[in-house]
Amino acid sequence: MSETTDFGFEQVPPQDKARRVRGVFESVAAKYDLMNDLMSGGLHRLWKRFAVAASGVRAGGRVLDVAGGTADLARLFAERVGPTGSVILSDINAAMLSAGRDRLLNQGRLVPAVQCDAEALPFATRCFDCVCIGFGLRNVTNKEVALAEMRRVLRPGGVALILEFSQVAEPLRPVYDWYSFNVLPRLGKLVAGDEASYRYLAESIRMHPDQPTLRDLMRQAGFDRVEWFNLMAGVVALHRGYVF
Repeated sequence: MSETTDFGFEQVPPQDKARRVRGVFESVAAKYDLMNDLMSGGLHRLWKRFAVAASGVRAGGRVLDVAGGTADLARLFAERVGPTGSVILSDINAAMLSAGRDRLLNQGRLVPAVQCDAEALPFATRCFDCVCIGFGLRNVTNKEVALAEMRRVLRPGGVALILEFSQVAEPLRPVYDWYSFNVLPRLGKLVAGDEASYRYLAESIRMHPDQPTLRDLMRQAGFDRVEWFNLMAGVVALHRGYVF
């Protein structure tokens, strides 16, 4: 295992990244949903609906939402699997998990919420039809370990979904970089009172594996028929892989 890992553009000890990522999300939890709407112009809601539709999950399915935060995906999956199915919301960060659980309760949905590390999922082998992680993998210290865990808990025929910011098409990169490193931190300072956390989020996107590299990591973890779908010219990509 490497002695350092990335925290944005910094190289830090692996144990330090987990602590610092926790600090970021504790800081932004209260304004997380509002900031998502402002940063994406509300488009993140469409991206998440696309991911759920691409899952192929049916009524009665069992779904695990990893790094589920404020529960956008968990809510959509709960609607899809219906009363005969089940969805578990999980996140390593207590503040984000509490926000997601409370949000679901306010909507009249009782969804189990489990605080856990994506690298050590406390669930039995082969117990879910779908495992999804939305905008969370880039914050995981050991991505290969997390992918292996996602595969472990999937049943044969199950599907893994990774929705994440990715490599944007070359012609758009100058504008995208300007927006990421000028507008986002200022918006974070104005709305959430935290410029540094949103600068980290912009940096973490640049350090995340691009589409082909993440596909290869998923294949190495044992996923079959791995493919990706670019959204908004690659600003976001949905990777999908199966267990056969």
